[in-house]
Amino acid sequence: MAIGRKEPRLRRMGTERTAMNVLAISVSEPGRELATRLPYPRTHGSVREALKDNWNDVDGFVMFLSVGAAVRLIAPLLQSKSTDPAVVCVDDAGRYVVSVCGGHAAGGNRLANDVAGYLNAQPIVTTATDSLGLPALDQLEGFTPRGEIAAVTSRILAGESLLIENPLSWPLPERLTVLTASNGSDDVSARVVVTDESSPGLSSPPAPSSLPTVVLHPRSLTLGIGTSSDATGADVIEAVETVLTTAGLARDSIDVISTVDKRRAHDAIVELSEHLNRPVVSFSPELLSTVDVPTPSQTVADAIGTPSVAEAAAVLATKDRSALGPSSLGPSSLGLLVKKTVFEKVTVAISRKTHPHGVVSVVGLGPGSSLDRTPRAERAIRNADVILGYSAYINQCRELISTSQDVLTFPLGAELDRAKAAIDYAVEGRRVALVCSGDPGVYAMASPLLELLADSTGSFGSGADERSPACSVEIVPGITASLAAASLLGAPLGHDHAAISLSDLLTPWDAIETRLRAAIEADFVLVLYNPRSKRRTSQLERVKEILLDSRDPNTPVGIVTDAGRPRENAFVTSIRELPCEEVTMTTIVIVGSSKTSIQGGLMVTPRGYRSEP
Repeated sequence: MAIGRKEPRLRRMGTERTAMNVLAISVSEPGRELATRLPYPRTHGSVREALKDNWNDVDGFVMFLSVGAAVRLIAPLLQSKSTDPAVVCVDDAGRYVVSVCGGHAAGGNRLANDVAGYLNAQPIVTTATDSLGLPALDQLEGFTPRGEIAAVTSRILAGESLLIENPLSWPLPERLTVLTASNGSDDVSARVVVTDESSPGLSSPPAPSSLPTVVLHPRSLTLGIGTSSDATGADVIEAVETVLTTAGLARDSIDVISTVDKRRAHDAIVELSEHLNRPVVSFSPELLSTVDVPTPSQTVADAIGTPSVAEAAAVLATKDRSALGPSSLGPSSLGLLVKKTVFEKVTVAISRKTHPHGVVSVVGLGPGSSLDRTPRAERAIRNADVILGYSAYINQCRELISTSQDVLTFPLGAELDRAKAAIDYAVEGRRVALVCSGDPGVYAMASPLLELLADSTGSFGSGADERSPACSVEIVPGITASLAAASLLGAPLGHDHAAISLSDLLTPWDAIETRLRAAIEADFVLVLYNPRSKRRTSQLERVKEILLDSRDPNTPVGIVTDAGRPRENAFVTSIRELPCEEVTMTTIVIVGSSKTSIQGGLMVTPRGYRSEP
C-alpha cells in the first residue's frame, strides 16, 4: 500500500496544528484490531513492501511488530535523522508504544505519545533529553535550530554549563536558561545563540572558537507584502529572498506573511506561503490606513484606499492588538526592521516582534477518567509551558505534567482570575493550557476567557481586526458531563434535548425557570447541570414541582453522580420518585421527554427510525 505524498505544512498563528502523515502496519490479527483504533491509514501483511513503498512519502510509521524485527526491516532504509520518517512499535497486547527512531527530528516521541493515548498504552521514549527532563534543542517550540546540535546536546547531557547569547532578549524555556553559566564564568563548554540574523556576529568579545555552537532562530519576523495584480509567485519569492539576503536576516525567523485583504488569496501570495511554509494574515484597507508609515504612497492610496500595504501590514501583524489605534502607531513605534523595498511588481517590508505570539489552549479533560480524555487534550497539556486551572482539575491530569512546566492552581469560583492569568502568560509569548472538566465550551472556561480577551484587546470583534489577536486561542473539546451521564443511562439524548444549569449564582432564578418551562412545553429531554449544592437546596425541588404539573409523573429520570470518577453512581427513577436529597453538585439529572421509555432497564429516547405500531 502506498499513500499520498507529503503535503506542504502551513502553521496557524501562534500554535502548531500540523498533523503527521502516518501509516499503520500490522502483521497479526491482534495488531490489525489495534490498528483500527488509530486515525491513520492502515495496511496489513507485507511489512517490507509497505516500508519500501512509503518510506519517502510519510512522516511516520506505526508498526505492530517487535522492536527487533522492526530494526532489521528499517535498517537498510535509514539515511539521515533529518530526513528519515519516525518509527514507533506497538506490541500485540497494546501495552507499550516504543519510539524507535526519528524521536526528535521526525516527531517520533510525539507520535509515540499520541498512539499511546489512542490505545491507553504506556509510551516508551528513550531519547536522553526526554528521559532526563532536559531541553531538546531540535524540539524547542517556536525555534528553528542550526549548527552543532549533537555536540551541544552532549554537553547538556553531561551537565555542563552553556554560554547563551540572546541579544533579542527573546523568552527561552526555563529548562534551557537554568543551564546558563553564571556571569563572568569561564566554565562553559558550549554556546547557544538566539538571533534572527542569517550570519550573526556571535560574541563580543568573541567566544573561544572551539566551543560547539547552536543558533536558535526564533519566529520574530513579519513579512509585509504588497503586489500588483499581475505579480507571479516567482516575482514575490525573488523579491523576498533579495530583501532577506540584503538585510542579513534568516528565512527561518519569518513567522507570518501579512498583506491587504484583496491579496490574501492571490496566487503569488499563496505560492510564497507554500515556499516559506508560513501562514498569511490580512487586513482591510481601512485598518491599514490608520498606520503612520515612513514611506506612504498616494498612488497606492488612490488605488486601494490605503497609502501603505507592505509597511502597514508588517506592523499590524507584529504589534499586540492592545497597542493598536489610529494615534498609537507613529513611525517611532513601528518596529520596522526593513522599510519598504520596491520592486517592479512587489513591495516588501519587514518588522520584528519583541516576544513570541503566545497561545492559550482551553482544554477539556472529560468527565474524570483518563479513558475519556482525548489524545489532543493530552498533547496540549504536554506541550504547554504553563498549566493552570481549578486545583481538582489539575489533579485530574497530574500524570501528564512534567517538572519543567509551571503549574498554577486556583480555588473554585476564581474563573475570571484563571482566565486573566492564562491571557497574561500567553501575551508574554508562552504556551498555556487552561484545563477544565468536561468540555471547555459547556458551562466552563472557554466563554469567560474569550470574553475577557475581547474586552481587553478588541481581538474578537468584526472584520479584519479579529485576524491578529494578542494571543491565539485553541479550544480543545472534551466529553461533557451530559454525554458521559447519558452513556451510563442508555440513550436518553437520542432526540432533541436542552441543557439548563440550575445554578442561580450567575443567572437569576426567574430566567432559569422561564427557560425551563419553555423547554418543558417544547417536550425536550432536559439535562440539568448544577442541580443542587449544600447551599442551593430548593431549586431542584422547585423543578420537580413544575415537572409534576407539566409531564407524566412516570416519565423516566436518570440520576448520574461522579460520572467517570471512582464513586460513579447511576440509576433510573421517575419524576414522581425523584430523590432530590440524593443529588449533589457533581450530579447530572436527565429528564425524559414524552417519547422516552425504559427498555431493558435503560432510558431510550427514540430517534424516529422505527415506525409507530
